[in-house]
Amino acid sequence: MVQVFICLNRISCICNSHFYLQSQDYINIFKQFARITTTQNNMLSDSNFIETVSEEVELLQSENCGNQENEPSPNNDNNPNQVAKNNATSNVAVPKRRLVGDRPRLVDRTVSEGQLLVPKKSIALQDEEDRPDFYEFRAKDNVMKSYWLHQTFMSWWALRSTPFASDLLPSKGGAGLTTKFLKEVVEILVEYVQGTFDRSTKILEFHHPNELRERLHLEIPDKPENLDQILQDCQNTLKYCVHTGHPRFFNQLSTGLDIISLAGEWVTAAANTNMFTYEIAPVFLLMERAILKKMREMVGYKDGDGIFAPGGAVSNLYAVQCARHKYVPSCKRRGLQSSSRNLVLFTSEHSHFSLRRAAAILGIGTDNVVYVDTDVRGKMKMEDLENKIQQAIARGDKPFFVNATAGTTVLGAFDPINAVADICEKYDLWMHVDGAWGGGLLMSRKHRHKLEGVHRADSVTWNPHKVMGALLQCSAILLKEDGILEDANSMRAPYLFQQDKHYDVSYDTGDKAIQCGRHVDVFKFWLMWRAKGTRGFENHINKLFDLAQYLLEKLKSREGFKVVHEKPEYTNVCFWYIPPSLRSMEEGTEKQLRLHKVAPAIKGRMMATGTLMVGYQPLGDKVNFFRSVFSNPAATKSDVDFLLDELERLGRDL
Repeated sequence: MVQVFICLNRISCICNSHFYLQSQDYINIFKQFARITTTQNNMLSDSNFIETVSEEVELLQSENCGNQENEPSPNNDNNPNQVAKNNATSNVAVPKRRLVGDRPRLVDRTVSEGQLLVPKKSIALQDEEDRPDFYEFRAKDNVMKSYWLHQTFMSWWALRSTPFASDLLPSKGGAGLTTKFLKEVVEILVEYVQGTFDRSTKILEFHHPNELRERLHLEIPDKPENLDQILQDCQNTLKYCVHTGHPRFFNQLSTGLDIISLAGEWVTAAANTNMFTYEIAPVFLLMERAILKKMREMVGYKDGDGIFAPGGAVSNLYAVQCARHKYVPSCKRRGLQSSSRNLVLFTSEHSHFSLRRAAAILGIGTDNVVYVDTDVRGKMKMEDLENKIQQAIARGDKPFFVNATAGTTVLGAFDPINAVADICEKYDLWMHVDGAWGGGLLMSRKHRHKLEGVHRADSVTWNPHKVMGALLQCSAILLKEDGILEDANSMRAPYLFQQDKHYDVSYDTGDKAIQCGRHVDVFKFWLMWRAKGTRGFENHINKLFDLAQYLLEKLKSREGFKVVHEKPEYTNVCFWYIPPSLRSMEEGTEKQLRLHKVAPAIKGRMMATGTLMVGYQPLGDKVNFFRSVFSNPAATKSDVDFLLDELERLGRDL
């Protein structure tokens, strides 16, 4: 019985697209199946079974086509039986394609529960007044039996053939459905990508958390959902995501949607490998070596080491860890109690918070992070740095690390790297350059001077997923000293990093990483670099600077806007929008308090309309101001004009 049921299901799958078949046709197919299985006393092989039933279906198709050509017109009054037959069969509801939104579903057939309970209103006649009564239906009993048999089989067919994840590869015979499913997914993704660059679309459809949770139906079921629902889930997810690649998204340092990088990420996901050993990631590890070598050369290192990490914060963590290992190597085994003095690190007051977090993670303590004063442009003051180093020494502490920021998060300031290097050499300190935001300028001959002296640093963080436009995540830590990364992290796990492998184990990178499993971040960047070339990245970066300069000039000449700094160093352009109600007010505390509320109010309206996204924040004694960041090459001067017009429209009445 089980075999019979399985084969009936196979028949329904083979008949997938043949909606012209009538009930007698299905009966004939089943009879053919019964004859075959009875005579052979066993089940056919898959290939023979499919071939046999397919031949029967094709034969029925040709017979039906021939019969339709030879049949008299359904309006032939001399053939009332034919009229009834044609009316009945022509009004059988051919299943329509189910949709995922406006998308064809994976299963091209469906029968509603209503079709199982009552016939269509117009089985025989279309006009309401000519509808047959009970006795007329009884007279057409044979027609109705045929109709119900057809509908029942179609319903069983649809239910049995609804696809689930278990029907995809590696399920036997799942290749076709897998191909169709993945093509549907790709189509959804491509539509999203195209919409990202469409300026007539919203950047986001904002809903508060409680509302969005209800719309998405995030509960996890006990029983599996079918693949059509999974496609719907994919579509809904993208519907409510923020279009960070939209040309009018100026909100974050990492924006844009590079198509080559996207293709690389898709390939990486398909490979689904891990970066800890050469034996399972040979191609990607060789790529990582090549890319890191090229990046170190652009920094100015002759040798060294490096690794891709999950973001600039972890890259900075690596730098502090390596410095700690250099100055207190016993800390790896015995902990910080092996050091007789407190380790102290120094960084700009405008630096990224990840330096402070690294101190907390590594046991140094946030109290031992000393912030150095900055000038009006956000650059670290050398006099204050040296004074604070001397104060730490006088207290009996051990200064060991100085961070210079190349492109601060808010103002885009570059610390004077050469001057920092001089002080670090004088006091024997590890020098790190956090170039997560500004490292990409090394690609531009016009702007790389802002990182002059970077080759003197002991370590450099560089995030290609920011100004260079690689997809998240893509961050590298580059080190001048080769071997220190592995010395600081190596645990020699014998089940993974065996030293007697048949290949050169120096290509195994897992033992020098903080992580064990490591995502393949290099391929999308390698592919981008191949597609653009270094000169392509240079043009990309130069264009972003041109857009920042255009915005700056517009701000200076437009009433109601005021820049925070007249000459920003980077593509961060910071400014206030001053509504008409505040423009005539005298400068003072009251005006500043009211101005402080303007940016949050406009941001709320901005999120509700979804037409624009730009960030805001206070800084030191400065009240909330907007920070427009240029890292998306899709942006144009017309988008800059829209930015100003939209801010004024949203905030004019405040």
